[in-house]
Amino acid sequence: MPKALKEGDTAPAIHVEDDQGQPFDLAKLKGKHVVLYFYPKADTPGCTTEAQGFRDHAKKFADAGAVILGVSPDKPTALAKFKEKYKLPFTLLSDIDHNVANAYGTWVEKSMYGRTYMGVERSTFLIGKDGKIKQIFRKVKPATHPGDVCQALKSA
Repeated sequence: MPKALKEGDTAPAIHVEDDQGQPFDLAKLKGKHVVLYFYPKADTPGCTTEAQGFRDHAKKFADAGAVILGVSPDKPTALAKFKEKYKLPFTLLSDIDHNVANAYGTWVEKSMYGRTYMGVERSTFLIGKDGKIKQIFRKVKPATHPGDVCQALKSA
């Protein structure tokens, strides 16, 4: 397991497929702020609430020069449906093998109803124009989190 990321660390590389099945490389966004948010599963209640919040704040993020990226273990086809259904104006990334979640420390042991399993910890990384992590948000609340990240971006 990689060591836990902290603010000031260089953001780990990302090479996955996006919601259109196209190759995605995080390095191509150097020079822009990146809001990288991890969520467990497309089109589930909490994940939908969070995605809609980012959608509703999208103009504020764009005005601040930030790119929003959502990451989940869903296949590109599921991500495309989710994106279309909720008119999400940002890219969703398919992390089927959990390599990105592992690199960012968001693939963790969780428990529900007494059973443990591996899953995505809802987390967001605010990455600066220099490719370094400016702020980390862990175990976020879907309803208020996008607004919190927007506020943090103003001071980044």
